Amino acid sequence: MDHLKIVEQRLLWLSHWMIHHANHIRPKADGIKVGGHQASSASMVSIMTALYFSALRPEDRVAVKPHASPIFHAMQYLMGNQTREKMENFRGYGGVQSYPSRTKDIDDVDFSTGSVGLGVAITSFASLVQDYIAAKSWSGDVPLGRMIALVGDAELDEGNVYEALQEGWKNDLRNCWWIIDYNRQSLDGIVREGLFDRVEKIFDAFGWDVVRVKFGALQQAAFEEPGGEKLRQWIDNCSNQEYSALTFMGGAIWRQRLMNDLGDQGDVTALIDRRSDDELAELMENLGGNCTQTMAEAFAAIDHDRPTCFLAYTIKGWGTPIAGHKDNHGGLMNKTQMAEWQTHMGVATGEEWEPFATVEDTENFKTFLNQVPFFARGTRRYQDDKISVPAIELATDRDQSTQMAFGKILDDLSKGDSKLAERIVTTSPDVTGTTNLGPWVNRRKLFARTVQGDAFIEHRIPSTAKWEFTPDGQHIELGIAEMNLFLLLGAAGLSHSLFGKRLIPIGTVYDPFVCRGLDAMNYACYQDARFMIVGTPSGTTLAPEGGAHQSIGTPLIGMSQDGLAAFEPAFADELAVIMEWVFDYLQRDGDGDPDERTWLRDETGGSVYLRLTTNPIEQPGKRVDDAFRQGAIDGAYWLRKPGPNCEVVIAYQGAVAPEAIEAAGLLAGNRRDVGVLAVTSADRLNAGWTAAQRARSRGNTAARSHIETLMGGLPAHCKLVTVIDGHPATLSWLGSVVGHQTIPLGVEHFGQTGSIGDLYRHFGMDAGSIIEKIDGLTLGRPIN
Repeated sequence: MDHLKIVEQRLLWLSHWMIHHANHIRPKADGIKVGGHQASSASMVSIMTALYFSALRPEDRVAVKPHASPIFHAMQYLMGNQTREKMENFRGYGGVQSYPSRTKDIDDVDFSTGSVGLGVAITSFASLVQDYIAAKSWSGDVPLGRMIALVGDAELDEGNVYEALQEGWKNDLRNCWWIIDYNRQSLDGIVREGLFDRVEKIFDAFGWDVVRVKFGALQQAAFEEPGGEKLRQWIDNCSNQEYSALTFMGGAIWRQRLMNDLGDQGDVTALIDRRSDDELAELMENLGGNCTQTMAEAFAAIDHDRPTCFLAYTIKGWGTPIAGHKDNHGGLMNKTQMAEWQTHMGVATGEEWEPFATVEDTENFKTFLNQVPFFARGTRRYQDDKISVPAIELATDRDQSTQMAFGKILDDLSKGDSKLAERIVTTSPDVTGTTNLGPWVNRRKLFARTVQGDAFIEHRIPSTAKWEFTPDGQHIELGIAEMNLFLLLGAAGLSHSLFGKRLIPIGTVYDPFVCRGLDAMNYACYQDARFMIVGTPSGTTLAPEGGAHQSIGTPLIGMSQDGLAAFEPAFADELAVIMEWVFDYLQRDGDGDPDERTWLRDETGGSVYLRLTTNPIEQPGKRVDDAFRQGAIDGAYWLRKPGPNCEVVIAYQGAVAPEAIEAAGLLAGNRRDVGVLAVTSADRLNAGWTAAQRARSRGNTAARSHIETLMGGLPAHCKLVTVIDGHPATLSWLGSVVGHQTIPLGVEHFGQTGSIGDLYRHFGMDAGSIIEKIDGLTLGRPIN
């Protein structure tokens, strides 16, 4: 306990000095406050000390409360996993990040945090993924760790937390701890009275054990003294706001208030009088979450794998001059306060960055640190072998949709015994059957830790869905919560790094509802999780269900989301080529330079978004030429190559291919030279184009992107019409590549019910509308 107390005080000082240095000492060019959340860090310091230096094992994983990032970085600095240079540049360019980041920080971050609530919830899905891996015959002996979230009490306002609780209950969650920093203060004020009671009931309802850690060791000892029970009752009855205000005002005011309420009662008066003002303040601020000993004992008492919630009472800003003040969330100690506090902490001038500045027996303390179990193995970033990808072939002799082709590809994989098929895990938020995952699930089954029967199978009732739950199952069925879908994909997409076992996660969702999980999708990409998300049906192709089930802006999401390569193929053979490439791309982790053929950073790998449709269309027949295959991956190819005097190019992406092809055929009857550009990924075309422009600006004048190569030979008078069943801005930028007059067609408004043909005509995406726009472009110009 002596060593833990030293760690606690070292972390408290180093974290607060780092923040103070960034705001008051380091030169600033713009004069804007850097920030850093001193008070939110202070409330967590005892919890994190007890957790990391007493309770954790190397196999455990932790999502740190975003605003406790300075404590985390200070801890890693103390352990030699972080540099002083980066600490001095906290929240600066190249310095330690504002919030723990797997991809931006050099220290051992398990889960990136920042968008509140998401770091909390992903731990429950990481636990599910851990169980999934442990149940498989190929996993070997994987030690089961605890997936732990350090939670700010205000984070409990986030709805995705409760969606995750429900999904955890359905999947028999275990080995998961959530430790709530119940400091009762948020950014705008004091947390409502009685929140803890509601929190306990919610967690209890979902099968969690709740451990309330309200009183520290000093308080517990005082309660054993004569009059102690009356003091305990007073603390229990004191409001959150009043307790915070008294804490800020200090020991003398504590004495005055307690004597007013409890004085002249003999034993309790004597209890108060036995303590100086400083000792009384220390006692009253010794809540359970601010007591390293109490937290260590609470953690050590857990001897089971049931999910556990620790409700740790703390004081925001504990141990600092701004403790308890309602404005301290974003507040900072000023220079005078810091100077006085530095004297109080015993840190000599010039030794502010010294990790062991106040430690008397340095060698003994270092011996203790070297024996802390959690840090014994060093950083815990694992790897797994890359999985070879079998050739993916698909018959294209009949009309089909890309959604049907996707289901067929997975079904074919499910019939084989490839290692790739073995490592695929699929998931969907209650739309498994309607997104064509059914055949895969019927063959590969659903995952559960214990076998669960299907009454329809037992009673021999015919059904296309053979829902058999087994530990060998490779599909995880979710409820209707898209945030949970992306959190699970994020956790599964980190399995190679967290657990040393690679998974290939594939999730399906109705394309318009990608937006409902967008924050979690961005969070997964920010962590560099690797997954495939299939949005289907998309656009207006689910026309009879109306605007609520028709997506408009999702192609723009695919283009703008970092770490996510977006594709929208029109034909089944394009999808087959793309998916074969994707299975390899998901596993890449190189740091090489961009490919000079396309200027895409394909060496680094990433996640992939497929936007598919339910509209069966005529297929182009078997195509095996390299230009088609490579073009489908790079983002575009010429379906109809333009001639030297091309007047019109129709560029399309996705399901509107038949309309574009029909329009081109009708125009060709008027002897116009028409080119048709099949775009499979506006995202990759745009990324390569902008990267090539950057390369040219840096002196590489020969840099040319794929789209520049494709369009470079078009004459200046050529007109460009772009068409997509989505927002027209997805393709409208193509006119800027070489400088062609462009008319972008697509969907800008919510649709309505009707047939696909009705809606294509309504939005001007049918062949007739395309020709009409082209006639308008070429009006006054000779056709020949």
